[in-house]
Amino acid sequence: VQLQASGGGLVQAGGFLRLSCAASGSIFSINELGWYRQAPGEHREMVAFITSGGDTNYADSVKGRFTISRDTFENTVRLQMNSLKPEDTGVYFCHADVWIRGIPLRRDEVWGQGTLVTVSS
Repeated sequence: VQLQASGGGLVQAGGFLRLSCAASGSIFSINELGWYRQAPGEHREMVAFITSGGDTNYADSVKGRFTISRDTFENTVRLQMNSLKPEDTGVYFCHADVWIRGIPLRRDEVWGQGTLVTVSS
């Protein structure tokens, strides 16, 4: 199973970006999809995640500005980021908690390669 992220870039403070992440491979089902970020010199932190039932959770720092959504049929997750701030700068990684096809099914966590978001002041 692989995750391919896209949509990062350079934007001025107050601007917006939309990240997308597509999952592919021997996927039986996806439990949870999410976005994490890592700023320079910092630990990776959760930004937002969405469950198979559509429940969402956001880091306090992005509530009201970011929106996570998923397309179950296309196995994609998107992160709409509005009102961006310089402190949102970092490498954004998509993450999936998946059941992988096989006998028996195997549960695993998969990470995308990361996409850089830079917000200038």
